[in-house]
Amino acid sequence: MTSTGQPTTQVDEAFSERLIALIRDDIAATDDPVEPATDLLLTGLVDSLGVVVIVDWIEQELGIEIDPGDVVLEHFQTVDLMLAYLRTR
Repeated sequence: MTSTGQPTTQVDEAFSERLIALIRDDIAATDDPVEPATDLLLTGLVDSLGVVVIVDWIEQELGIEIDPGDVVLEHFQTVDLMLAYLRTR
């Protein structure tokens, strides 16, 4: 994390595309398309272990720590919600 508390990498379209690629290629248990608004958790595309992998990846990519209390459905149900959450940090 930088001294200003801001992520070291912007949460932009390129970040979103890399996150979707991670979910699609390494986590999702299906060939279904993964879109920014796809419900990842309730559809079963991502399970609890997948969420842990996503959180770890985000922390590494952005150089931040995500509070375990923030890992909730409201923040991690879709890629869009993840990006909205990360933009508030």
